[in-house]
Amino acid sequence: MSGIVHHLVRRGIDVTQQHYQNIEGDLATYKIPVWGMVMVWVTFLAWIGFMFAIRYTYGSVVATLAMVETPGATQVIRTTVTNHEDPDAPLLSVDEKAPAKAQIVEEELFTIKAKPITSKLRTTIQHLRSRAGWSSRFRGLGVAAIYHSLHWLVMNLFISFLGSAPIPATIASVGSAVLLCRIKMVWTHIVISEPSSETWAQRLPERKIFKKIAGPTAYYALALQLSVYAPVLMAKSFGLDQYVNDPSHFGDISPEARLSVMTEALMVFLIGFGAVVSVLIPAKTMLTRVHASMLPEKDEPIVPFDRTFDGRVISEELGGTGNIGMLEAWKTYDRSSRFNLLKLYAKVLAIQTAVTMLFVGIGVAELQLIMGDQLLKVAELARAKAIGAY
Repeated sequence: MSGIVHHLVRRGIDVTQQHYQNIEGDLATYKIPVWGMVMVWVTFLAWIGFMFAIRYTYGSVVATLAMVETPGATQVIRTTVTNHEDPDAPLLSVDEKAPAKAQIVEEELFTIKAKPITSKLRTTIQHLRSRAGWSSRFRGLGVAAIYHSLHWLVMNLFISFLGSAPIPATIASVGSAVLLCRIKMVWTHIVISEPSSETWAQRLPERKIFKKIAGPTAYYALALQLSVYAPVLMAKSFGLDQYVNDPSHFGDISPEARLSVMTEALMVFLIGFGAVVSVLIPAKTMLTRVHASMLPEKDEPIVPFDRTFDGRVISEELGGTGNIGMLEAWKTYDRSSRFNLLKLYAKVLAIQTAVTMLFVGIGVAELQLIMGDQLLKVAELARAKAIGAY
């Protein structure tokens, strides 16, 4: 009896294997038409364009404005007029008493904190458009392209000497950011100030500024590397990289092992998320506010912010440094502003997720149009490999 069962099971496995081999053979000989490739590539490039625009406009420009904006305060005086009768006045008749009443004017002063411009994405974009035109959503884009191109070149030059291991690569990235910190500061000044007729090169700060911003720049660059390498190294320590390199391995393990892998993946995500929220965002905020504290007097801010940062910025003419320190930059950024910034980043993530889902739907519809029944075979084969059936 056991021999018959073994034979039937073996026969079923052979049939299943042959079925999937036939599907692989059909897919190997299938060629996507040229018009289909063009359609898919155009859709992919459109998705890249939308994601870049969202990331730059909302994740960079608006976020930078939110990091420096100081919500204004409006004072309201409420006046109350009341009729008051002097209790010590002599007894009079009703007719005589009426004009004896005195009018008492009471004033109360209320301070109402205005809602930040950057509290809403639409409000911020409308404000920028009214002050700097339609292209304001991409303000500073040219300088950003120059900075990132130079950063890539310098970093790769360092890596060619130091190597590409995590520690040398971190040193190369941080060193490149520090060397180019003055260009990064120009980008911040362009974003937070009213339009200027000067070129970015003319707005480049003096070399003596380097020592004031090198430290905050290095701290931010280190925080950026930490937020990248911490989850990656943790994932490798759990052995999760094997499932990234070959997802079919996930289908070869037991259900208990899968649950363990998913738990470890969740831990990696939480570590990465925690590093971004608790280290990277504060570091970026401090660097941006240090840059803002050195905005030249001739440049008017495009959103309201306190140039003195609660009186902590003292000009060099008066014996001060002319800028704010890292810790002071964070301390003067109140809790409501921090919460507003986190909400902004959450909105950006939600928009990017929605756009990605939209383009995934468009992509699937295009593939269905291009491949027809072949797409179902691809899905069946992928599912079989994921569950370990093939």
